[in-house]
Amino acid sequence: MVQKHSGGAIISGPSLFDNLPEDCISNIISFTSPRDACVAASVSKTFESAVNSDSVWDKFLPSDYSSLVPPSRVFSSKKELYFAICDNPVLVEDGGKSFWLEKENGKKCFMLSPKKSMWITWVSTPQYWRWISIPEARFEEVPELLNVCWFEVRGGMNTKDLSPGTRYSAYIVFKTKNGCPNLGDVPAEATVGLVGQESSQRHIYFVGPTDQRRDRETRDVTRPTKRKDGWMEAELGQFFNESGCDVVDTSILEIKNPNWKRGLIIQGIEFRPTKSLFYI
Repeated sequence: MVQKHSGGAIISGPSLFDNLPEDCISNIISFTSPRDACVAASVSKTFESAVNSDSVWDKFLPSDYSSLVPPSRVFSSKKELYFAICDNPVLVEDGGKSFWLEKENGKKCFMLSPKKSMWITWVSTPQYWRWISIPEARFEEVPELLNVCWFEVRGGMNTKDLSPGTRYSAYIVFKTKNGCPNLGDVPAEATVGLVGQESSQRHIYFVGPTDQRRDRETRDVTRPTKRKDGWMEAELGQFFNESGCDVVDTSILEIKNPNWKRGLIIQGIEFRPTKSLFYI
């Protein structure tokens, strides 16, 4: 236990919790979060040992984790398994989705494969789109936009696969080539919502406006941001997954600009818990 004396000196001493049985401490910690557990491990050697218990990390793992992790992957502990899933997304549903956990809270995250879990207008027509393989992509093949006038991308999934009682954000994850002509600087319409309920709507950029006048006129358009993995992303909207009994649909549409659009590589549509503005 850490104590601060009037003189300002900070000393460490035994915690009252150290007298509890280790399995009791583990049980208490299992009702917190992975982030809180890692903090608790620094309190004392007793806490550190309790935090490392499989009974703690088994509570932080989703109940269906065994069906999502290949049996060929062997781990020495549930804690090691937890962080492996956080840091190394797993392909599931025959490559149709990429799955991982958010490290701070253990919430489930997914990315949809463009080839197996999304619908893209004209994607099967070689003069409009082509499938390419690039090492930095999670999926075997991703689509590259060559030339279309009608740009439409859709994707959805059953919310039973997501964490219940959680607000999610949906993102399109992509790269651009040569500024993504006739699409990168044009606001595209994005929608996100549960089937049968009203969808949220917004406009997004894949690049952004190139002149200051248009920039001032479209400041309410969502701008893309660069990710740590080198890809770009733009938030499409949010939804609340209350009980996991719904289907969430997303769409990105740009048909107002009649010019031919090109220069976009789509990795997928991603669903992950919405970050709180007050999260520390």
